Amino acid sequence: MKLPVIQGTIRRRVLANFRVDAEVMQRQLPSRFKPKLHKGYAVAGICLIRLEHVRPRSTPALIGLASENAAHRVAVTFEDADKVREAVFISRRDTNSHLNHLLGGRIFPGEHHQASFSVIETESEIDLKMRSEDARVIVEVTGTIADDLPASSIFSSLAEASSFFETGSTGYSVTHDPGRLDGLELKTKQWTVQPLRISNVYSSHFSDQTKFPTGAAEFDHALIMRNIEHEWHGADDLYV
Repeated sequence: MKLPVIQGTIRRRVLANFRVDAEVMQRQLPSRFKPKLHKGYAVAGICLIRLEHVRPRSTPALIGLASENAAHRVAVTFEDADKVREAVFISRRDTNSHLNHLLGGRIFPGEHHQASFSVIETESEIDLKMRSEDARVIVEVTGTIADDLPASSIFSSLAEASSFFETGSTGYSVTHDPGRLDGLELKTKQWTVQPLRISNVYSSHFSDQTKFPTGAAEFDHALIMRNIEHEWHGADDLYV
């Protein structure tokens, strides 16, 4: 699905990341994908993103829209024209925007479920809760800005974690057609992340033992980025 270039500001983006048993993660993916591994683990998580001033490129920011959004995602690789490409597979998108819900998958890529968000944040702290209207997804994240990743993380440094996620700029989202994924590429004008020290994290998705047996998915770390100018570019649909 192609769309005009959309620009805006990522006012706040939290990546709450889990390390997942690679074989368990593979069972959750379309067969065309393989999990992108780090130290033998798949890396999956929830992207919780507040977008502001979202509008077609070169139009005034004043007319742009704002929304809270969540995407359940996993870093993947796949073969395309004899090359191995990196991407993100998005199994579900949620939003508080009625417009995103109505137009996602139709006018622009990515089918969105309607959800409610509760966000309390300062420069150093965030408390975010999300519940989907269909009651299938609940997410909670509470944390404060930190200097370093947790000692238990599979990433040895912030730079290592930042590099891992920066290369996965193209996302492929599920659609009502089980054989087709919507493609969308995120281009940022800068890429700066900070660690979050998490005091509470919950995901109904990663807590679902029918998908992730006990010990198969464990919280690893969280990152936050703020005030990033960005563009969304349509990518070719992917058939799986």
